[in-house]
Amino acid sequence: MRARSIASIASIAFSIIHILGSLIAVFLILNWNVWRARGAFEKQLVLQGMRKEDARKVGARYSKLKGDILGTMGAMRIGNKQKT
Repeated sequence: MRARSIASIASIAFSIIHILGSLIAVFLILNWNVWRARGAFEKQLVLQGMRKEDARKVGARYSKLKGDILGTMGAMRIGNKQKT
C-alpha cells in the first residue's frame, strides 16, 4: 500500500514538472517568435520607405500585443481562483 502511494506521488510530481516545462517552453517560443516577427516587420517597413524611428514605434505594438496576451492569460487564471 505504501509503495503504491509513493508511486502515485512520484507520478503526480512528474506530471507537474512536465506541465511546468511545457509552459516555460511555450513562453520562450512566444518571446522568440515575437522578437523575430517584430524585427522582420520593422525591416519591411523601412524598406518600403518609412523612417526607422516610426517603424520601431509601429513594431513596438507586437511586444505590447504579446504582453496583452500574457496579461489576459494571467487574468483568466486569477479570475478562476476568485470564483472558487
